[in-house]
Amino acid sequence: MYPIKFKPILKERLWGGTKLKTLFNKPIESDITGESWEVSGVPGDISVVANGALEGKSLQELIDLYPNELLGKHVHQRFGRDFPILIKFIDAREDLSIQVHPNDKLAKERHNSFGKTEMWYVLHADADAELIVGFNKTVTKEEYQQHLDNGTLTDILNYEKVKDGDTFFINTGKVHAIGKGIIIAEIQQTSDITYRTINSNWGTVVANNDFTSFAVDCHSFIASCCATTERSYTICTELNFARVCTISNGVDAC
Repeated sequence: MYPIKFKPILKERLWGGTKLKTLFNKPIESDITGESWEVSGVPGDISVVANGALEGKSLQELIDLYPNELLGKHVHQRFGRDFPILIKFIDAREDLSIQVHPNDKLAKERHNSFGKTEMWYVLHADADAELIVGFNKTVTKEEYQQHLDNGTLTDILNYEKVKDGDTFFINTGKVHAIGKGIIIAEIQQTSDITYRTINSNWGTVVANNDFTSFAVDCHSFIASCCATTERSYTICTELNFARVCTISNGVDAC
């Protein structure tokens, strides 16, 4: 097989910008392009070959034609036709939401998806740019709940000043956020599942028809929580993503 290039899948985001065009020559036409998916097997966003004899064929078609050559025998035996990683560039003109991702077990149960372990490589960082990666101390469930109730969650988050070339591993269950002025390459599991805790500059937490559920790793245990648009929070379980409840229109759906 020859070196294969894929057409970028461009995603507009409220926090996006134009640097993917100015720095990486991506064919964007919007001033709020936040992501360029370079290789994707996510349903509905399957990459398409951009060059050579295979131009126009999808990543899924390539796997069907050349499973072992493209994936390797071990990966093909483990994942079958599912391409297991998603590679993207992210341009954060503004701060992203504070968020967390589920592990494979929870993602399979709730979304029929892989979990979302990811790795960040900082391609560009403005002066004083920061990432949020985990907590800045050991946090109990009670402390976590109190900070959520008081709107002071950011007081216990770990902020990392970053520079070009820095690398971070974001395991499932770790609270995190990309700060403004940063461009990263994100290599992650094939998943588009995100649970948001605080939606940064974009107001209250809103997702999936006005509610969102999320799960956060608080040091020695995982607390699964719920959030309504009225910003009331409920601790639901501590059993390693075994159960996550949702509250919609004030009704406990656990």
